[in-house]
Amino acid sequence: MDTVFSLLRDFGLTFVPLFVAMDSISTVPILLSLTHDLADKKRNSVIRNALITAFGLGLIFIVVGKGIFLFLGITVNDFLIAGGLILFLLGAKELVVGKMFEAQAIAGEDVIAVVPLATPLVVGPAVLTTLLILTDQYHIIMVTFSFIVNLLISWLLFAQANRLVRVLGHGGVLALSKVFALLLAAIAVSMIHRGIMAFVG
Repeated sequence: MDTVFSLLRDFGLTFVPLFVAMDSISTVPILLSLTHDLADKKRNSVIRNALITAFGLGLIFIVVGKGIFLFLGITVNDFLIAGGLILFLLGAKELVVGKMFEAQAIAGEDVIAVVPLATPLVVGPAVLTTLLILTDQYHIIMVTFSFIVNLLISWLLFAQANRLVRVLGHGGVLALSKVFALLLAAIAVSMIHRGIMAFVG
């Protein structure tokens, strides 16, 4: 009984920080903005590829993350600034041009799945940092399990995007995409600010 309680406690202590760091609920509207020109089938493909990529990236960091950081001389703050710059450019392009990507192109769909969905939105600096910290404190199997559960929750939330498109209609999604592009740019500025302040502090 003590073993079961200990496992449940460790799961809770690894699951909750990752859930907060991943913040998949906030990513759903950005997903809509990125994929509003895609058919349901294509959007599902983008979601699947994004989560597979996110899983692979997270698994790499769970296993060899600290070694990679030390070898390349990269810090978490570097990740914050780089990820923030990517998101800001994407948000600004949506506001000015009307599209973050040319989603009709097959190559564009592949790009959307990897950047910005897989990283830095699903598995960004916050998630990578959390994974590195948790692997120092808990068994790697438990951290990996909690990470997978969070990805499954993300998949369930993202799968509702098709329903939202049907409810809102194409015009509604286009209108929302402008609002969330501005939100994305604000998130990007916040990430860059945190990274710079960490260096200055």
